[in-house]
Amino acid sequence: MDAGSTKEEETPLVNNDGLRNERIIPQLFTSVPALNEAASYLAETTSFITSCFSDFSEPSSRESYGQEMVTFASQETRGSLAGCSILSSGSISAVSESSNAAMDAPHMHDGTSRRSHGDSSQNANAVIQSTQTSQNGISIFQGLIERARRTVRGSADDIGWLQRAPEMPPVEDGTERFMEVIDDIRHGLHKLPNSMVYLLVPGLFSNHGPLYFVSTKTYFSKMGLACHIAKIHSEASVEKNAREIKEYIEEIYWGSKKRVLLLGHSKGGVDAAAALSMYWADLKDKVAGLALAQSPYGGSPIASDILREGQLGDYVNARKLMEILICKVIKGDMQALEDLTYEKRKEFLRKNHLPRELPVVSCHTEASISPAALATLSRVAHAELPMVTPLSAGPPAKLSVVVPLGAAMAACAQLLQVRYGEKSDGLVTCRDAEVPGSVVVRPKRKLDHAWMVYSALNDDPSEADASQMCEALLTLVVEVGQKKKHDLARKLE
Repeated sequence: MDAGSTKEEETPLVNNDGLRNERIIPQLFTSVPALNEAASYLAETTSFITSCFSDFSEPSSRESYGQEMVTFASQETRGSLAGCSILSSGSISAVSESSNAAMDAPHMHDGTSRRSHGDSSQNANAVIQSTQTSQNGISIFQGLIERARRTVRGSADDIGWLQRAPEMPPVEDGTERFMEVIDDIRHGLHKLPNSMVYLLVPGLFSNHGPLYFVSTKTYFSKMGLACHIAKIHSEASVEKNAREIKEYIEEIYWGSKKRVLLLGHSKGGVDAAAALSMYWADLKDKVAGLALAQSPYGGSPIASDILREGQLGDYVNARKLMEILICKVIKGDMQALEDLTYEKRKEFLRKNHLPRELPVVSCHTEASISPAALATLSRVAHAELPMVTPLSAGPPAKLSVVVPLGAAMAACAQLLQVRYGEKSDGLVTCRDAEVPGSVVVRPKRKLDHAWMVYSALNDDPSEADASQMCEALLTLVVEVGQKKKHDLARKLE
């Protein structure tokens, strides 16, 4: 057989390899694994496809170059060495050697040499194009690998970032003193002064929870203390609510001539802290201190996983559902949820810091994830959602909904524990609730995120209730303020 037949036999060999790879690759996608195995499955698949790209392109280039050498050798043989045959027609190396010998022959024609040089240049361009295609394919799959890595990691790299930031001041543990104050309160010893006005700042969705903070306000009023619940749009952005809280404080101060002591729950604590950070120059003489209860001061993994690209919002349409709920149903702003993500909190705290002289107490709890907590329906919230009514029917009616918050918080806490290994109250991890520079309260009692604002039907009478917890937190803020004032006086002396 001559070199021409060798070319005809070599070409199907390359095509068969390509067909074989094309048949193997789609088999990797014949089934979709569970979500918790998706990332590793995608990484393995990507690694395999990447190796196929590199293995498939380079040999085809080498074989193409060998085929061109076969053509060159066969032409030279017919032109000057008639009757000479190649012993091994299936061996590319033998063809290459014979072609090299023909190139070294002294009777080589100039036309043939130029043609061979042109063919070699085309082959080199083909190799470069093949390499570029392979690199483009690899870069695409590297992007998929990075996306898979982000999906698996989620918020793992963000949780607790406040503790790792070198510019943030350290916290002080005030749990022991807090438990002493709780014990005094349960024995009838109340230390909150009547010389202040107490402002409770509610969190997300509080506008549709008519019982939110109501029991605490009633409890304070029975003790003869002036207490208000900030009537803000809880589903508005942090900066918008910060402006409203600032105006609320100024109105209370000018009406009563008393300083205001704030307690914010959940997003309410973030809103209150933002108001004091942004408008401290106007409020420093009107505010006595701040307590943050279960507030995502550093951010929330739930909010981040819902809104961040490549996370839960992409797999179960959680992002779209939250947008419909917040924007369409309750007429809120998605910025309210976005402001609780780690990205937004980092951006905000880089620009706005709580003043060092402000007394601050932060409290976080851990929810129970026991089977009893997951199944309980005792801790409920009474929510009122707007119903769609004709325009002529007057104001929209309210649809009362009873929500088993205890079970929901337990399920979320279990999710965060399994995925990130983090303790939480169901929505906020313990580490993200610790405000830098504050006195931190870490109760050992198992309390979920909703416990501080909604009473349970079966609370243990031997334990403090939510109103007493709020009183203890504010009492501790007063003590921290007195200590700061004393330390400042000593420094001045």
